[in-house]
Amino acid sequence: MELGLEGKGVIVTGGSRGIGRAIGHAFADEGADIALCARGKQALERTTAELGAKGAKTFSQVCDVADPAALESFLEGANSALGAIHVLVNNASGFGVSDDESGWKAGFDVDLMASVRATWKVVPWIAESGGGSVIHISSTSGLEAGSPPAYAAVKAALISHSKTLAITLAPRNIRVNTVAPGSIEFPGGMWEMIKQNRPAQYEAIRSTIPFDRLGTAEEVANAVVFLASERASWVTGVTLSVDGGQHKGNL
Repeated sequence: MELGLEGKGVIVTGGSRGIGRAIGHAFADEGADIALCARGKQALERTTAELGAKGAKTFSQVCDVADPAALESFLEGANSALGAIHVLVNNASGFGVSDDESGWKAGFDVDLMASVRATWKVVPWIAESGGGSVIHISSTSGLEAGSPPAYAAVKAALISHSKTLAITLAPRNIRVNTVAPGSIEFPGGMWEMIKQNRPAQYEAIRSTIPFDRLGTAEEVANAVVFLASERASWVTGVTLSVDGGQHKGNL
């Protein structure tokens, strides 16, 4: 299926590893140009080189998205380097899983407000390019009870934010959607560490998934690229669970 992403300018926050890295690779495979940011220099440089080896025009910058000035600097650099922006993927997460001041601050600053600020900044560029797509990476934790309160709350806020923006930005030919991954396993990620160090917890989660396994970063990335593409031209305001049936609710 031709997705119509060749030559499109794509920004991915938190793009050096895991789901963000897989998203970058999936866009590169479609011929898009990609700007990435992350806090870790080494992993960011490695991922950027991988995408460049696929022929993608790339831009990357070490950035803590919780710092508004650093985020703005990265976004300005991305727009200048790529020449036009058509897609924004807000993927960075502070993983605020503690129910205390630090947990709530991490989630609010990184997951929520960095996504809000990036959207403020990038939406005019997408509009200038003739339209495109904004995608928030939320979580099934934002859809049901049972997760750490701070993490679940900010992921639910992203879903609400995207739904409102989908309505307000439609006249500018900009679609806004959310992808809600379930438990995703990748090298060096949280679930790989849990599998190694707390196997009982890992098995307890695995047993709730009808496919009897955890998902992969590539499976999430495939959904993101579809939602960003012209093939999803009539899809906006949607929260797409990518979880192998782990989330059991009707909504």
